[in-house]
Amino acid sequence: MSNTEVQPVRISSAPVQLQALDPVLGKVSAAVGDVPALLAIAEDIGQTAPTPGNGNTAKLWELLASITSVDVAAGRVLEPHLDAVGILAQAEQPHPEGAWGVFAAEGPGLKLEAKQEADGSYVLSGSKPWCSLAAQLDGAIVTAHVAADNTRAAFAVNLKHSGVTAETPEWTSRGLKEIPSGTVHFDHVPATPVGGAGWYFERPGFAWGGMGVAACWLGGAVAVARDFRDSLARASDNGREPDQIALASLGEVDRIIASVTGYLAQTAERIDAGDLAEPGDPGESPWPEALRVRGTVASAVERVQTLVTQNLGPGPLAFNEQYGKRMADLSLYVRQHHAMRDDAQLGALVLKGDRRW
Repeated sequence: MSNTEVQPVRISSAPVQLQALDPVLGKVSAAVGDVPALLAIAEDIGQTAPTPGNGNTAKLWELLASITSVDVAAGRVLEPHLDAVGILAQAEQPHPEGAWGVFAAEGPGLKLEAKQEADGSYVLSGSKPWCSLAAQLDGAIVTAHVAADNTRAAFAVNLKHSGVTAETPEWTSRGLKEIPSGTVHFDHVPATPVGGAGWYFERPGFAWGGMGVAACWLGGAVAVARDFRDSLARASDNGREPDQIALASLGEVDRIIASVTGYLAQTAERIDAGDLAEPGDPGESPWPEALRVRGTVASAVERVQTLVTQNLGPGPLAFNEQYGKRMADLSLYVRQHHAMRDDAQLGALVLKGDRRW
């Protein structure tokens, strides 16, 4: 199994429009495994990339999916930076300098608190888990508990401040091994509020950002599907025609990719039209749709991986570096989806009447 040709992932753009992605995909392909180079590419892309909800959401998702199809870890580097750019834009704050991340996870026994000083400024103290690449980033959007009003809020933080200490995690996973996620400790670190109390989670961009992650997952699945198709084509060229099981599996993979890309295209169009907005606005709440999108894409990824591994067997997993890395990276990345817990949350919303059927 040789390297699959680098090519964009289409969601809604015309093929000729997608050609504009070719140069950046070539740069990403050359930088695979080189995190500083990938961060520099992300910073450059962030200068001109679309932000969600401004008329080009599908193009943003095509960008995320296309880069992840080249290398899943590269998509994992790019997505948080573009998310941070989008968050700051939604808060009408300046474009970030350098490479940024978004740290919003919580963990047992760990708490990050924001305290307002006498002059009105804020400082952060405590610990934050699951901070990917914190030691290599320039800044981040970080959520913290505001003790004064018992809420959580977002803050912009300089990760190069002397009060920031990033742990080196014992990352034993074979997936995303160049992007370890560890705990970061903050000791009286100055922070700039981003939006008001509760704004980070209440804004429609929170749901839109979650769908952007799903676009990355889709890109990984498309790459796996291309690996499968190319493997069958090479075998056919060498006189070994695929049997009915392989053809049926390829057909199912094609149906899955077509249905998911169509769903994302439709959802992106609804976001740009204002149909998926904040509760109380003319549109619908975006969160149930985010749960549907993420769950649909996650299930599609897992099904594509299952079909491909069943057909190709252990050989490429054991001996093909690119394919094995892609499978390991994607398996870990898609576990950001909370599976049946997210479905339970969606089911509760459906029971209350939040449905379109």
